[in-house]
Amino acid sequence: VQLQASGGGLVQAGESLRLSCEISISMHSLSSMNWYRQAPGKQRELVASIISGGSTDYAGSVKGRFTISEDNAKNAMYLQMSSLKPEDTAVYYCNVMQKYQAEEYAYWGRGTLVTVSS
Repeated sequence: VQLQASGGGLVQAGESLRLSCEISISMHSLSSMNWYRQAPGKQRELVASIISGGSTDYAGSVKGRFTISEDNAKNAMYLQMSSLKPEDTAVYYCNVMQKYQAEEYAYWGRGTLVTVSS
């Protein structure tokens, strides 16, 4: 399974950005799709999730500003980020979880850097 994240860049506070993640397998086999981020000197944190069935969940710090979505036809997931703040600066990673028999496997993209200037 391969994931390719893209869409990062440098933006000013208050602007928007959309991240994309192309997934090499059918998304119907996935138990969840997630975006994580890791800021310099901090641990990686879960930002947004789509759970099998379509429900979504967000970290409190991004709720109301970020929207996670999927496109099954394109085998892609997205993170629309609005009202960006300097504290959103981080490397963003897409992640998927796949259940196979009794095990669950995690797959990661390489990350895309988002920098928000004040």
